[in-house]
This record gives sequence, C-alpha cells and structure tokens, in this order.
Amino acid sequence: MADTPKEDKTEAPSAKRLAKAREDGNVARSTDLSAAVGLLVAMLMLFFLSDRLVLSFRHAMELFLGHATAANPTRVDQAGETVAAAIDLLGRAMLPVLGVMVLASLVGSLGQTGFLLTGKPLQPKPSKLNPLAGAKRLVDPRAMGRLAQSLAKLGLLGALGYFYIWDHLPQLVKLAELEPVVGLPLAGWMIFELAIILAVLLMVLGFADYAWQKHQHRNDLKMTKQEVKQESKDMSGDPEIRGRRLRIARQLAMQRVSQAVPQADLVITNPTHLAVALKYDSATMAAPVVLAKGADVMAMQIRRLATLSGIPLIERKPLARALYAEVDVNGEVPVEHYAAVAELLAYVYRLEGRAA
Repeated sequence: MADTPKEDKTEAPSAKRLAKAREDGNVARSTDLSAAVGLLVAMLMLFFLSDRLVLSFRHAMELFLGHATAANPTRVDQAGETVAAAIDLLGRAMLPVLGVMVLASLVGSLGQTGFLLTGKPLQPKPSKLNPLAGAKRLVDPRAMGRLAQSLAKLGLLGALGYFYIWDHLPQLVKLAELEPVVGLPLAGWMIFELAIILAVLLMVLGFADYAWQKHQHRNDLKMTKQEVKQESKDMSGDPEIRGRRLRIARQLAMQRVSQAVPQADLVITNPTHLAVALKYDSATMAAPVVLAKGADVMAMQIRRLATLSGIPLIERKPLARALYAEVDVNGEVPVEHYAAVAELLAYVYRLEGRAA
C-alpha cells in the first residue's frame, strides 16, 4: 500500500504558533550580532578610557614590582597583599569596560528577541542524550550550512585582517626602530583601528545573519493547510458543538423576544430588514427603552409577534437603522432621537385614544 504523501508547509505561521514557539524559547536570534555589538562597544570604551587604563596598569605594575604595600617583601604572605592590591587596581579600571560590554550584549540580545524569560530550553530532553540522534544532527544539511557560514565569516575576517596588516606592513616594520614611548601608542592605535574595522564587519555580518535566522525561523514554523484547519477547529470548537450553541442562543433570543415584544408600545421597521420594539412609561422611565431588536429572521419574528399582539408597526427606515445600530436591548433612546420617537409615540397614543 502506497504511503500518504507528506503535505507541504505552505501557510504562514499563525499568531498562536508564534506565541507557543516564543513561550518555548524558540525565537530568531543571531549570536554574531550580539558579539559584534559587545566587541564594538568594548573597543570604543577602551579608546575613551585608554588614558585611565594605562595609568592604572602603570600603578599596578609599580605596586607589584616595588611591593609598596608590604612591610617585608621577602615574606610570601605580605607579597600576597601586594598582588591583591594590584588586582584591585586593575579590577577597578576594567570594571566599567566589562560592565558596558555585558550591558551592550544584553541590549543586543533584547533588541532581537525582546524581553523573554523562560526555563523551557533548560529542561532536560531524553532525545538530546541519544547518540544516534546527535550523530544525525552533525551531518544534518542545516548544520553543515551553519558550519560553512561560520568558516566563510572566519575567512572573510581573516582576509580583512591580512590585507590591513599587509597595507600597514612598512609601519609595522619601523615600529622596532622607534622608542617605546612613540612605538607603543602607534601600535596601540593600529590595533584599535583593526579591531574597529573587524567589529564593524562583524556587525554587518551579524545583521545579515539575524535577517537569515528570522527568515529561517518563520520557515520552520510554517504550517500545512491541515494544521491551519485543525488549529482553527481547536480554537473555535467542533463545528457541530458550535452549531448547537448557536441554535441554543437563537432559541434563548427568540424566547426573550417573545416575552418582550407584547409589552412594547410600537415597533419601528426598515420595513423588512430591521425591527426595533420600543416602550415608554412616563411614570417609571426617563426615556423610551428598546425592549427588543433584530435583523432578518429576528426582525420577521418581532413583526409577527407585534401583529399577533396588536402592536402598531411603523416604517421609518433611517430611525430604525439608527436605533438598531446605536442602542442595546433595554437601553434608552439617545437624546438626538427624542423628537422622532416622541412623534411616533404621540401618533400611537392617538390611535389608542390615550393623551399624547
């Protein structure tokens, strides 16, 4: 017997499917972009804080070599005080740089995924412990594609670094002939310039990778036509049950109409499409009230009940449309329709021999 062909996933993922994937921690994200943001910010911080960092390194080196804080430099325990003081100096100098790097990486991640806090990706899955499944993932075409992308990025960054060094090779050779006071700042500037160029390139690659990850993520979450139908069925319920609910709701509405219409003073019609039943009691009501309203089949039922109960049917198309659209059942007629409704009530009262 032939296997049933697998249905292609051609439909865009629904909002429910996207929300479920996000809840599971399955979101589009580029680690390259986060790393690029962190690297670029770190380079800028090092540039702006370079004087402070050099001064801190200098003080730490003087302290370490001179044992300035140790009463007896020959004792190991007192030498440890010197090391601790030097580490404290370096830590204070590097803390702002490290803090801004962490903050920049966090902002880079939040900019891609938004605020997302879920522990589901950390939950153990037995399938991940299966060696056979792990081996299959290693030779998976997508894994091979990611490896090829990583190698291409690494090759591009290496090529850019190589061309930069080749272009500045004469200056690098002359560094050996310069005094340290002149050569070190020049070497530092060249390193900083190369790092910025690489960080910018990594940022461009990161944006491209994020766009690809987002595209791939939506493709992975695409649905078959059957899945869309099943999700719609799950959300709205079984068609039979939904139809039964509609019939019950219609019956309840008919019962309410059957009780309300005989108490009305008049019914305003469209003439056949809409029907609105009104009642006004000056002793208990501040304004006329809509007892019932309906369209099509319900309007026909209201007209039938009004005819059986001897309630006047009056055709006023604009008024019927306005009351049907603006007033809920048991709601009062708006002020702007007082005059039109009062005229009809006066007419009905005259028919019945009551005072208008």
